Amino acid sequence: MKIAIIGGGAAGFFSAMAAKENYPTATVVILEKTQNLLSKVKVSGGGKCNVTNACFSIKELSSAYPRGGKKLKKSFQVFNAKDTLAWFESRGVPLVIRKDQHVFPASQSSQSIIDCFLKEAERLGILIEMGAGITSITQVDGQLELSFSRESLKPRTFDKVIVGTGGSPKRMGLEWLETMGHQIEDPVPSLFTFNMPKESITNLMGVVAENALVGIQGTKLKSKGPLLITHWGMSGPAILKLSAFGARILSDLEYNFNIQVNWVNEKNSELVMNHLKDTAAKQPNKILANVKPYSLPQRMWSFLLERSDLRANKKWGDLGKKHFNKLTNVLCNDVYTVKGKTTFKEEFVTCGGVSLDSINFNTMESKICKNLYFAGEIMDIDGITGGYNFQSAWTTGFIAGKLS
Repeated sequence: MKIAIIGGGAAGFFSAMAAKENYPTATVVILEKTQNLLSKVKVSGGGKCNVTNACFSIKELSSAYPRGGKKLKKSFQVFNAKDTLAWFESRGVPLVIRKDQHVFPASQSSQSIIDCFLKEAERLGILIEMGAGITSITQVDGQLELSFSRESLKPRTFDKVIVGTGGSPKRMGLEWLETMGHQIEDPVPSLFTFNMPKESITNLMGVVAENALVGIQGTKLKSKGPLLITHWGMSGPAILKLSAFGARILSDLEYNFNIQVNWVNEKNSELVMNHLKDTAAKQPNKILANVKPYSLPQRMWSFLLERSDLRANKKWGDLGKKHFNKLTNVLCNDVYTVKGKTTFKEEFVTCGGVSLDSINFNTMESKICKNLYFAGEIMDIDGITGGYNFQSAWTTGFIAGKLS
């Protein structure tokens, strides 16, 4: 049996290894269009490679995917985060689980993952061909014929083909699959940070509000978690999660919208008001700058006081009703204007791809073309930041590699 894997990235390698382990006598070849293998693995997690998330509840794990979560629930029963940890450690790659549940190689280097994959591919006898971009797949006498973008490469036939090319930022990059009859969901960016060119909060770059609640005005989109102020606007888990779940909505808004920030993650503003009044009653002679009623960073507290038109040296006991109202409103309902987005680190994740309606998710086989399978982000699957996108690549690659 001859098996072709299109794409030499995370999903491509994982499905190739699974296919070769399931069919040891088969010829398995990875076809990569560029001269670089596992390039996204290399830069992910700031070069450390966040291989998965130590989320061992399948229900919780699948909820981390704005697209594909429901379908993945069943897939995670076959191969999940626990299986990922076992897979790497049994192949000589020790892993560490951080406090935020993100899992990295103990070496803190993505090279450990790349070396592991290349070593495994060599051990299993998987062939790798570079500069082998595919332009079309055609069914010929029960086999699949692949045509190449390089004129010097003649079309070749295979018994089974797995597509693991990763997400395409433009629909054009998916046309070769669309012409076969696969339904395509328009690709738009996911996991991005917010640009705020006209907001002075950018002066606080590097400051983190550990527990913020954020939402997009005029939508039901909400997210909570750490919020990082950058020199261009806002980032951090709360923002990235919001960008992932709101990928299509924010694209439709052309990335121009208002963001509402609740700095203390307390929806009941009356409770916040009472807490402020209680602070004033207990420490009336202390100045505002020196007593923080919430555990916000000092620079942020000073900024929010200024935003509330309150002098930092004003005494708590001198606050009137109007002051309490203003400060409560800024803490619970602060509004900033977003104009544009920025890619998160060197990573890009797309929402969109081959529609899951075109795929039998039990096997990852195309419903349009027999013996053609999919793995990873080429499908309309994407997760929030934290190792989830790699986990779906491992899971779908493992299942696709069964070729059943």
